[in-house]
Amino acid sequence: MLGRPEPQEAAPYYFTYIDAVAGDDPLSILQIQLETSLELFATISQQDSQHSYAPGKWTIRELLQHVTDTERAFAFRALWFARGFSEPLPGFDSDIAAAGANANKLGWADLIDEFRQVRVATLLLFRNLSAEAWMRTGIASTYSFTVRALAFITAGHVEHHLRILRERYLAS
Repeated sequence: MLGRPEPQEAAPYYFTYIDAVAGDDPLSILQIQLETSLELFATISQQDSQHSYAPGKWTIRELLQHVTDTERAFAFRALWFARGFSEPLPGFDSDIAAAGANANKLGWADLIDEFRQVRVATLLLFRNLSAEAWMRTGIASTYSFTVRALAFITAGHVEHHLRILRERYLAS
């Protein structure tokens, strides 16, 4: 791996996610997260997956669908930039995505499997990048990103939501 992202590799907001990732190898974190996430999700029942910790907040199903959808968006950005496309990409509005996903109508096991398969695809994408691709840049949501930063952001975003899941949804 090429080390941690520098401040110019992503918008300041995204360092909330980057800073949540320990070490210099986001691929190992992505792999470990896959295993620990699946273990955590297995402790949540079909019924409990409908739980929301407060009125107006997402259910656990919606949270997992958000994590999966956002990972797809970050991975697509990484693919786009790594392959050398120069056209800017639009933003990703998680509220629009959540409203369109209808996660509460999907089975919990199906949502878990979707996350698993998306994560495996994300890992394969990052593992198969050339050395030069990691530092390629592109514009998404009007901000410049490197592919390297997107790998860290992907892992950090999941870490952020797993912490929320543990602290707000499962602690009670």
